[in-house]
Amino acid sequence: MGGKRGPLIAGAAVGLLLVLVALLLVLPKMGQVKDANAALEQAVTQQSTLASQLAALRQAEADAPKNSETIRKVEQAIPPTADQQGFILLLQNAAIQSSVDLFSLTPSNPLFDPATGLSTVSNSLSVDGTYFAITEFLFRIETLPRASKVTSMTLAPGAASGSLTLSASVDVYTSDSSAGPGSSPGPTSGAGTVAAPTTPADTSTPAAITTSEG
Repeated sequence: MGGKRGPLIAGAAVGLLLVLVALLLVLPKMGQVKDANAALEQAVTQQSTLASQLAALRQAEADAPKNSETIRKVEQAIPPTADQQGFILLLQNAAIQSSVDLFSLTPSNPLFDPATGLSTVSNSLSVDGTYFAITEFLFRIETLPRASKVTSMTLAPGAASGSLTLSASVDVYTSDSSAGPGSSPGPTSGAGTVAAPTTPADTSTPAAITTSEG
């Protein structure tokens, strides 16, 4: 009996040794392999993310000149201040190029629109000229570098034979939510101001309106 038990005990001992080897060596290595695979997957994902970010940065760099030009045009069309003097100069140039006499221009108080985030300045103006000259003038208003919109207009016979008098309301816009005295919801501390317009005594030439920006 003792001779038969020896191989059994030896086999059991070998089996136990294999179990111990598996527990002490194989299983930890398997855990390390699993952790290494997880780290590899994470590194691959991170590399893909970094590659996408790098591509986006390179695209942004390539688009920078075009985007800067777009921003410049938007700020020219809708400036960050009311810039009434700049608008007056644009109107005077349009009047000269259209051969009409701009003899009055009265801006209203800026009105802020929370929906658009813009302030609107309505300008009442009067010009005198022929029908075709006035048509040219209206076209130039609608195509100014600064965004402008004719919201109303009336025509009446002018003082000279064959001339007409145009009375119109033209809206311009600014991204300044507090564009000066009288603006709604009101100017903030240090906000730019626009002085009350004055009409020159000589109405035979385009009106020169004095404004000031803070």
